[in-house]
Amino acid sequence: MSYFAAATAWLFGAEALMAAGFGFPSADLASPDTLVLVHMVSIGWLSTAMCGALLQFVPVLVSRPLFAENWALPALVLLTAGLIALLCGFLPLGGHLPPWLWLLPLGACLLIAGFGLIAADVVLTVQSAKSLDASARFVLVGMASLCVTVALGATFASQLAGYGGAAIDSVLESGVPIHAIAGLGGWLTLTAMGVSYRLLAMFMLSPDLDERQSWVTLFVGALTLCVAVIGGLVAIEAASGLGAVLLWAGVFGLATIALYGRDVIELYRKRKRRQLELNTQMAAYGFLSLLVAAVLGAVLAATGSFAPYAGAFAFLIAFGWLSGLVLAKLHKIVAFLTWLEAYGPVMGRAPMPRVQELVVEARAKKWFGAYFAAVWVATALLLAGEGTLFRVAALAMAVATGGIIHEFVRTRRLTDVAEPLRLPNGVTEPCLLHAR
Repeated sequence: MSYFAAATAWLFGAEALMAAGFGFPSADLASPDTLVLVHMVSIGWLSTAMCGALLQFVPVLVSRPLFAENWALPALVLLTAGLIALLCGFLPLGGHLPPWLWLLPLGACLLIAGFGLIAADVVLTVQSAKSLDASARFVLVGMASLCVTVALGATFASQLAGYGGAAIDSVLESGVPIHAIAGLGGWLTLTAMGVSYRLLAMFMLSPDLDERQSWVTLFVGALTLCVAVIGGLVAIEAASGLGAVLLWAGVFGLATIALYGRDVIELYRKRKRRQLELNTQMAAYGFLSLLVAAVLGAVLAATGSFAPYAGAFAFLIAFGWLSGLVLAKLHKIVAFLTWLEAYGPVMGRAPMPRVQELVVEARAKKWFGAYFAAVWVATALLLAGEGTLFRVAALAMAVATGGIIHEFVRTRRLTDVAEPLRLPNGVTEPCLLHAR
């Protein structure tokens, strides 16, 4: 729960900065201010939320307890401290702070330690299983992508601080797309895909997919990453340019999204729960955003105009697909974990509410609808080059996100549970930011 609280705080902060005109599109896509925003979203929001979800659901995926549950708190502290140090290292590059560039490698080291604890905990938990389904293997590929992302990021941080050598100048100059693909495409997207298979099946009562289907999706996704990362690094070393590598990575990436879309449609089509809960309704908008982003990327690449609109493409991936899916699933996850914490100890000994009675879906649905509408409008404004109006859309995103966070708080406080079921004998109100 602490991971989710920290993550949503970073998301709200990033959206508020965008609404205030900080970073892209008010500044260049490669500017230090934009780097602050990008890492607030990718590390502070998405990666922290994903780590929290993995610590909770990897044991469910492999039917084994977490290898080291007591690693969770130090990992969160390291990730938070590392991100703050990294951001304070970027800010001097934009003239906002004194030149404390040594904070960049310090932040990178702290992030390596934090992500290292998470990766070790997840991998050791998965390895303890007798057999692995496709979802667990998606997570393993995501962990490998995380290692690549962090390694490249640490290299960039050291080089920007002046501690690198001339030999890696070419990696800093040309390797940012590889870093982004490994992070957004590998670590975050493939991991989200793997976890979503199990969550959708659980929450919609859908039969598990044919393993061969999801295996094919995973293989093509892993192939995409190999082409992008290995091929990209070879191309940089050979000074041959990344054009061909990124083209092939894009082709395989589109194939991965098409295969994943087929799998998701089958899960929705074969579900036994005909009345969809809010989390699965809103997740569909995240899947729609991924589809639109794929079509948009293909059109931009085919017309030779991807570079000028790369920011809009990445924005839709980060806020429409990944953020939309995570927020949708958190609506259910927070309620489910809160129910377990509050009412699990008295199960069978006192009357208690259902999980769905901890939330008011009709009210939350308005905030989710406002969020997705604001994201789509913001993407269109980025494509149209309307930076001023984009700030208005970003403000709407921040307001909607604040409303969604307020729904999470109400869930943790059991505010919407009717008396006398709210606090029967033996039930205590959960702590807001952590489980007791």
